[in-house]
Formats: sequence, C-alpha cells, structure tokens
Amino acid sequence: MDKTILILGACGQIGTELTLALRQKHGGAHIIASDIREHTDNLSISGPFELLDATNYEAIEDVVMHYEVDEIYLMAAMLSATAEKFPSRAWNLNMNSLLNVLNLAKENKIEKVFWPSSIGVFGPNTPKQNTPQHCIMEPSTVYGISKQAGERWCAYYHQKFGVDVRSVRYPGLISWKTLPGGGTTDYAVDIYHKALEKGNYSCFLREDTRLPMMYMEDAIRATLELMESDRGKLTVRSSYNLAGMSFTPAEIAQSIREHLPDFTISYTPDFRQEIADSWPESIDDSQARADWGWMPEFDLQKTTSEMLAGLGK
Repeated sequence: MDKTILILGACGQIGTELTLALRQKHGGAHIIASDIREHTDNLSISGPFELLDATNYEAIEDVVMHYEVDEIYLMAAMLSATAEKFPSRAWNLNMNSLLNVLNLAKENKIEKVFWPSSIGVFGPNTPKQNTPQHCIMEPSTVYGISKQAGERWCAYYHQKFGVDVRSVRYPGLISWKTLPGGGTTDYAVDIYHKALEKGNYSCFLREDTRLPMMYMEDAIRATLELMESDRGKLTVRSSYNLAGMSFTPAEIAQSIREHLPDFTISYTPDFRQEIADSWPESIDDSQARADWGWMPEFDLQKTTSEMLAGLGK
C-alpha cells in the first residue's frame, strides 16, 4: 500500500512542484497538500488540500491522525531577504514548525521527516570554494541562523530519539513553474521573466557574484532520492550539502543572449548583496554522492533552454 504524505507549505516555490511530483509517484489521494493560505488550482484538483498553520502543533496532529500520515515534508519557511525584514516572525515560523514535526516523529505519530536546509547556513568565514560538508558556518542572516539551529535540532532528535529525519542544503533554485518567494538567489528566476517580457533586467547583485544554484527538477529528484534511500546508508542527519552549478549574473545574462541576442542587463546592488557575499561560491557534495548516489543533470546552458522554453509557453 502507498504511504500517506503530508506537505506543510505546499503552495511555496518548492512545495508546489514537490507536491505534484509526489502525487504523480504515489497517487493524488495519498499526498495531502497544506498551507496557511488558500491553495492554487493545480494543488486542489490533483488531491486533498488542508488549510494548516505549520506553527500549530494540535492542528498538524489532527491532520496526521485523520489521514493516517506516514511522512511529513516540512516546506514552510520565511526565506532570506524577507526574513531580514521580519526577524521574529521568521524565527517563530522556521523553528516552531520544525520542532512540531520532530515531536510528532518522536512520539511515533509519523515515521519519517523531510526538512530542507540551505546554503544560508554558511557565513562570511566559511570556505568559499568547494565548501565542505563539515566546516565553520557562522551565518549572518536570520534565515541562516534559523537553518543552522534547525540542522542541530534534526541531528539531536535523530541521536537522542531515533527520529528518521532527512535534509539537504538547497542552493538557489530555478524554476519557470512558480514565482520567486523572497530569496536572495531569486534573481536567477526573475531574470528569465524579464528577459522575455522586457528584454532587459536590473540585477540587485553585482555582475561577478558567483553563487551555487540548481534547476528545480534536480532539486525535487534529490529530495525524493534521499527520502527513498536506505536508512542505514545515511551518515549525515544534520543536512547534506547539495550542488548543481555555480554562476554569476553576467554568466546567466550571456547564456540568455545565446537565445535572445538583444537582451541587456544592468546592476544596482542592494541589501541582498551583503547576504550573497556571506555565502559560498561552490559546494562540495561528495558525501551526498557517496551515501545515496546523488548526481545533478542540469548545467547553466540546459537550465536557460528549459526556462525560456517553459516561460515562452
């Protein structure tokens, strides 16, 4: 029998595509989408949807009991740029939602948890090139601090209570199916929209700002592969480094010009530049490759082709 999965934050940038991928795999009836706001059409048509606040333990527990949920994917979070404007709200959402889910697993009400971390856990003193799995972190943003704390809670609950919690540190994610959600790396989504709509883009980062990125299809596949991996093979219970590609705004602009030769870009760095400067330029994900066979499929050229084709439709 197919397992029943609850997704918290299903209407977000990752949550939307993850929900649809899981429904394709396990059948719509077994994948419960939920969010604090009303659902989008494609989420309501393809399976059950619940209005649910991820910071409300009793509400989550009710849904878990009602649907006999086996696994929870906790995708609800306030992202980097937005969290800097609302620090207390970001901490409350990012931390309390995680503790709620970990406690449900501790009490054996669910069997398995997925919780995403981020390259936001790294800070200015982290090695910039091929950032290793284990290194100095010292995040300098509210989002990064909450993600680092979350990683420690995941490792703690696994070690102390045997909770089967799994996590990856997502780099910047690129998709044409959902709009950006308030992250510093979101320029790499917006730039394709503006390239097709206006033929030009004003970037809030410097042209030489190199950041780790990943096409959404790779990110969803990595998530599902990790969750389906043999429990005994997993050596990291905080969060796995995950890499796809690294590029600068100038390089993504050049890849767009190969399809749209008249595209132009200008640069007006704002407060997000400081956030980007605190993050790595490239990630060493050899542990994920060794433990569960992770391997990305999309580079910048393939990503640009897919983005322009998808948005062009």
